[in-house]
Amino acid sequence: MVPVGLVLGSWWDVILRKGTNTGSNTGIGKATALDLARRGARVILACRTKEKAEAAVYDIRRESGNSEVLYMHLDLASLKSVRNFAETFLKSEPKLDLLINNAGLITCGKTEEGFGMAFGVNHLGHFLLTLLLLDRLKEAEHSRIVNVSALLHRLGSVDFNLLHAQKDLVTGQSSWHAFRAYCHSKLCNVLFTRELATCLEGTNVTCYCLHPGVIATEIGRYMGLWQRLLAFPMSKLFFLDTEAGAQTTLYCALQEGLEPFSGRYFSSCGLQNVSALGRDDALARKLWEVSERLCGLS
Repeated sequence: MVPVGLVLGSWWDVILRKGTNTGSNTGIGKATALDLARRGARVILACRTKEKAEAAVYDIRRESGNSEVLYMHLDLASLKSVRNFAETFLKSEPKLDLLINNAGLITCGKTEEGFGMAFGVNHLGHFLLTLLLLDRLKEAEHSRIVNVSALLHRLGSVDFNLLHAQKDLVTGQSSWHAFRAYCHSKLCNVLFTRELATCLEGTNVTCYCLHPGVIATEIGRYMGLWQRLLAFPMSKLFFLDTEAGAQTTLYCALQEGLEPFSGRYFSSCGLQNVSALGRDDALARKLWEVSERLCGLS
């Protein structure tokens, strides 16, 4: 099968002409892009840091033997950048079969528009990007959207009053608040996928979210020094490597026969249940409506 881009041959041929992957210059994003490139995909790496992205493009081209791996600038902490990326992509790329929303971070701070960083990057940026690219995805014979969530969505919640008052889902900027904000944003990924599936009913586009496993990646690169020193030995002993961590993403992107499970949540390449809040259709709908308003789409 194929992700983002033009599928050559039948839907299940593993020849991907175009794939877009956010958060793809390191970690499981890079491992996912490499796997797709090895399958003959045309892959767009949508990344914030040019130098790291170009290095990733070089590595993936060299390891895959595929020259159809490109970088386009995208900073999910800026809704203006998201719009600029979508405009550039739609002008230059006629096909899109698979969109993998992979970027995720645990950090304090604010986005360009003043949203909490985790909420703005992990949810709102992906939400806007997906909606801006949705018509192009619908033009493909079959297409998929894959949202990388996390098991920690089970610790998340959504306080709309707080979001309205502070443009964030937490009240402070400590390391604990950053962790809580991450959990909340991962619940948002689950809820977004659930409502997106409802909106896509009757179309040729399906969507999935997933927990990739506990991965040794750079997700905590903005943590304090002592936190990283504590986490490093644990990650080496117990965490999956990035190739193993990319497998559920690739499963949701490529596995035949998943269409009836659009909107569902996967882990270890299998269907899994989400938290009670993650199954709340009213909450998912309200998050969608609020996100539209925050992105200036309504």
